[in-house]
Amino acid sequence: MKRLLYIIAALAMAGAALSSCSDDDDNANTWEDYRQWREDNISWLEDQRNLVDEATGQPYYTKIVAPWAPSAYVLMHWFNDPAENGGVSPMLTSTVTTRYKLHLYDGTLADSSEGQKGGVFTSQLSSLIEGWQIAMMNMHVGDTVQILIPYQSAYGSSSSGSVLPYSALRFNVRLEDIPDYEI
Repeated sequence: MKRLLYIIAALAMAGAALSSCSDDDDNANTWEDYRQWREDNISWLEDQRNLVDEATGQPYYTKIVAPWAPSAYVLMHWFNDPAENGGVSPMLTSTVTTRYKLHLYDGTLADSSEGQKGGVFTSQLSSLIEGWQIAMMNMHVGDTVQILIPYQSAYGSSSSGSVLPYSALRFNVRLEDIPDYEI
């Protein structure tokens, strides 16, 4: 009986080892399969990072770095004066209500809050992608912004709906409310 248990355990470990090798192969395949898409996304994001506001001569986007991960960042452009809405910003544990449109780098509309109840999206901030967390915690209720999220702070090598792996994301977002502000 003990021998049978050892055999089963050995088979399980061998299966796990093979499975993990398969995952590495899948990741390598995804990396190569989406090479051109990834490179196009990276190039587009770099072009956007270098945009200059013609009226002010200042960079069009502000780079916001996550305090918890110095390599994680988003680019943000406010369509309103950020000081005009003042007040509190959501915390990671807060629930936010937003209106948004998500476009891929090539302009394809990938998602929108318009299909949601009341045309708004409500979620706890901690359950969203890192790029949204960074952006939301730098906004106030009433702010309307454009957020550019590198793939590393979005879905990475995974896909989500019509969002392909290695996609940089462009959101137009309005923070409508913070219905549950938690510290």
